[in-house]
Amino acid sequence: MGIRFSSIPTLPRGGQGRLHRARHHHLKDSIGGSFSASSHRCHHKQKHCLPIPQCGTLSISPLLFHPHTKGSQIIMDTTQKAVKRQASFCNAITFSNRPIVIYEQIRLKITKKQCCWSGALRLGFTSKDPSRINPDTLPKYACPDLVSQSGFWAKALPEEFANEGNIIAFWVDKKGRVFYRVNDSAAMLFFSGVRTAEPLWALIDVYGLTRGVQLLDSEIIPPDCLRPRSFTAIRRPSLRRETEDTRLSVSLCDLNLQEETFHVTATTCPIPQNSLNSQHSHLLPSQLESDLRFHHLRGPHVKILDDQTVARLEHAREERTLVFTSRPLRINETIFVKINKSNAVRMGTLSYGVTSCDPSTLRPSDLPYNPESLVDRKEFWAICRVVVPLQSGDILGFMVNTDGELHLSHNGASTGMQVCVDCSQPLWMFFVLHGAVMQIRLLGTAPNSPISLPESPISPSISGPWGDECTICYENMVDTVIYSCGHMCLCYSCGLKLKKMANACCPICRRAIKDIIKTYRST
Repeated sequence: MGIRFSSIPTLPRGGQGRLHRARHHHLKDSIGGSFSASSHRCHHKQKHCLPIPQCGTLSISPLLFHPHTKGSQIIMDTTQKAVKRQASFCNAITFSNRPIVIYEQIRLKITKKQCCWSGALRLGFTSKDPSRINPDTLPKYACPDLVSQSGFWAKALPEEFANEGNIIAFWVDKKGRVFYRVNDSAAMLFFSGVRTAEPLWALIDVYGLTRGVQLLDSEIIPPDCLRPRSFTAIRRPSLRRETEDTRLSVSLCDLNLQEETFHVTATTCPIPQNSLNSQHSHLLPSQLESDLRFHHLRGPHVKILDDQTVARLEHAREERTLVFTSRPLRINETIFVKINKSNAVRMGTLSYGVTSCDPSTLRPSDLPYNPESLVDRKEFWAICRVVVPLQSGDILGFMVNTDGELHLSHNGASTGMQVCVDCSQPLWMFFVLHGAVMQIRLLGTAPNSPISLPESPISPSISGPWGDECTICYENMVDTVIYSCGHMCLCYSCGLKLKKMANACCPICRRAIKDIIKTYRST
């Protein structure tokens, strides 16, 4: 006989009911927020996770999205099987409508991808009944906002797996380990530590690149029905990340901190001519501020030299080569970095990024072998990769502007906006030496220096085969300017709809939309 879920019982009327009503105004939801008068609530007896079923089918109610507890940007269809994020990149947390079963594989099909964001789907579980969570108290992000609370476990899906049409399955075993698979790949260990002695609901955050998902029929495959290869943390070669992927991953966390101003006494000095390639030296300002150094915290396989301005690989396997700047970067300043030494025979290139994590709070043992795993930390981490071939003597420029756009230049030529970051708080820059890049040097910084930025606010990073298409509907041509940021990424119809939404913001830079202006192209 199959296992069925019964309806959740309510408390009986009478003494307990009157006591409950007397305490109505003091109720809090599962994540500490107050219920509104119209909030959906239900109360149930303590349950335990369902036992592992035998091989074969299991008669349980279909797995759907919870109809009430969802992020403010979520639109759900009438079947409760498909959801879509209507705007922005966050506020899209969803839950399952019932507790899951141990080894029940939650299967999702990615139905929509929006390429102007970074980061992707967050998947996990919670022991908090979604029916007891006030939707108004849901945070913007599952990671790190929910996972920092007791009873929530989630992790970001690697971006290269978040393509339209991919089917993602994830499940938890009796030991609290969470696995996932992509399409027909082997199972991969995702994370562990989930408490399975209590009911668990699926947690799905439709975040960043992932715009829409559809729940497929779940499958329950007990461990004795699984092939041994299904439990491996090794990815199949076909699923490995491409070496030239520009955005490794980014976790855009809720970092609404007060902006701080840093007063650092900077000294200026002429650029040492012996540190430059004469071919590119004319591309730099005549003087650079020389207060920026590499931080003393570094990966064990990299060495800091020359008054903490040079980072050099010291290990052939390039396993842990993270280096940080000694201070946070300043808005609109350009950090110039020279490729001191490269090896064209080696595959790979330089990775870089920004973080809200003060390197002084880290230990060398905190620096991972795979820098992508940094996005699982509670701080903000954005990681990118230089896609242009790098040679000895090349000069890179990095600048974050007031809109939070991180721009990159290569030998004086702009390569455009690489990623949007939250610049409302201190951000340290970091680099990961890899592949052909054997040694880099910090040349210095230039405040408010030109970095050969594009003349138009339209970023070259979003140009290409779909650059002229509306980033919302992907059907109409872009014909609308967003005021006041100036980005052109919408058709007029979608612009009108977006403007009417509460807290409407630009899909690229996330600045508030004050107005939209229709444009007309000359023939």
